[in-house]
Amino acid sequence: MRETHVSELVELLQLERLEDNLFRGQSRDIGTKYVFGGQVLGQALAAAQQTVDPVRAAHSLHAYFLRAGDIDAPIVYSVERARDGGTFSSRRVVAIQHGQPILNGSISFQVPEPGFEHQSAMPEVPRPEDIEPLQPLPPERLARLPEKIQRWLGVDAPVEFRHVWPQDKLNPVKRPPYQHIWFRIAAPVGDDPALHRALLAYASDFNLIGTATLPHGISYYSHNVQMASLDHALWFHRPFRADEWLLYSFDSPTAQAGRGLARGQIFSRDGRLVASTAQEGLIRLRGD
Repeated sequence: MRETHVSELVELLQLERLEDNLFRGQSRDIGTKYVFGGQVLGQALAAAQQTVDPVRAAHSLHAYFLRAGDIDAPIVYSVERARDGGTFSSRRVVAIQHGQPILNGSISFQVPEPGFEHQSAMPEVPRPEDIEPLQPLPPERLARLPEKIQRWLGVDAPVEFRHVWPQDKLNPVKRPPYQHIWFRIAAPVGDDPALHRALLAYASDFNLIGTATLPHGISYYSHNVQMASLDHALWFHRPFRADEWLLYSFDSPTAQAGRGLARGQIFSRDGRLVASTAQEGLIRLRGD
């Protein structure tokens, strides 16, 4: 079943080309109320990558989520070829639904070149093989939840997670604002580096802003909490494979004014820092 979901995800990131700089993608209902933000990020990157010389690899992505996406409608991606220099290329991407932008993004690409190197050390955590896989909720408990949440909590998703410190998101307790999670695409997807970057963009949106909720004993499922991603930044540092185990190390330095900030570092299992992320999200307590 996981292999089927992985194939569906890969297909989701293979956009239909309408014009030189215009692409169309479909949406997949994974149990969220609106289109999953990681899907729009991955598709926006996939669209931009089709307008750049394959030698040039994406090294940074900065995006703002403007409107909630409609799961039942396709998304059109308009790419502006802002600049192609000797080493760097810049692209601006607008994701459009029902005639309105739902995401604005900027993506930068670079010709590979040597340079100085240093990096943060990977945290010392158990190996993914030493962590129990996520277990499905008991059927009687799952049956009491809305259908969409049942789908979101499914264990056959295309991205597999192993939480170093598991938490019951339906009954969260207060914890310090940091966490470590191993993840990988749950089946092999070939060797195309551009596809692996788009898959990482998709997966990087899981659990990120949720880190800012940990000190408050709330989660996405809390009935009186409204949560939404406001922006997303992603930097690619070193080569990686999204279908091999990666450690996502999160922290949240602050929450205030109905917003929370979360940061992430993504390491290969041999300790190389392959990507970094940052995101600010809406975390609003509702009176009703």
